[in-house]
Amino acid sequence: MKKCLNISLIYAIAGLLGGVFYREFTKINGFDGMTVLGKVHTHLLLLGMIVFLIAALFCAHFKSLPERKTFKAFLCVYNIGAPLTAVMMTVRGVTEVLNLELTRGANGAISGISGIAHIIVAVGIILLIVSLKASAKSEGAK
Repeated sequence: MKKCLNISLIYAIAGLLGGVFYREFTKINGFDGMTVLGKVHTHLLLLGMIVFLIAALFCAHFKSLPERKTFKAFLCVYNIGAPLTAVMMTVRGVTEVLNLELTRGANGAISGISGIAHIIVAVGIILLIVSLKASAKSEGAK
């Protein structure tokens, strides 16, 4: 449980920093429009902080959960996918704010890596659900 709370705190700080970066970066560059950069803040808070706060609650309820292989895999996989998603959103947002001309290859690479990051997050979510189901079954939850 403590590990999940610590991870949640890290995502909360990262999410808040993402919001400050978005606000200041767009202000400095005189940008006044919609950009992916504005969604980094909420992605980190929801995909990171909230998911791990909920995971901490489940760890407190299901004592076997933190020891499950699938839960440990979730921690590893999800903590690769969620930050990578945020990083690629930041890269895309910075290119939008600076109005950079990207080559087709660079544009495709950003989109491709973002897509892979989202798939990794999805795999992490599936691992979490499998872990929760197994813990509920082994501990006799209804």
